[in-house]
Amino acid sequence: MARHYERRKKRALMSEMNVVPYIDVMLVLLVIFMITAPLLTTGVEIDLPNSSAKPVEPVQQSDPLVLSINDIGEWYVNLNDQPDQAVEKETALRLAAAALEEDPNRPVRVAADETINYGSVMEAMVTLQAAGADKVQLMSDPPQ
Repeated sequence: MARHYERRKKRALMSEMNVVPYIDVMLVLLVIFMITAPLLTTGVEIDLPNSSAKPVEPVQQSDPLVLSINDIGEWYVNLNDQPDQAVEKETALRLAAAALEEDPNRPVRVAADETINYGSVMEAMVTLQAAGADKVQLMSDPPQ
């Protein structure tokens, strides 16, 4: 039995690291990111105003369409017959679609109270997109 251990040749330790499995994992992650990255973008372009800079408005022939959301979630459209009266989502969609059909280049803005959650602002933006708005601007007050 002692001969059995003596006959065994001692192998040198391998000091190289096998990186092939790491490359395989990296390529799988790369494919996953390439597939999911286009799905993460939204369909509406948003021009966020820089609140620290003074906004410069280009000369416009038509008034901007402003959809406002107050602190309790009521919607108001400035181009309504009664702009200080709250409207339903369907009414806002109809008013925005009519205004954008009349002038497709009309600027479209969302003015929301700072206490409103992000989901309400997104719902307003999706409604404006359904009405035909290509770009939606978010309004803010300048810093004090």
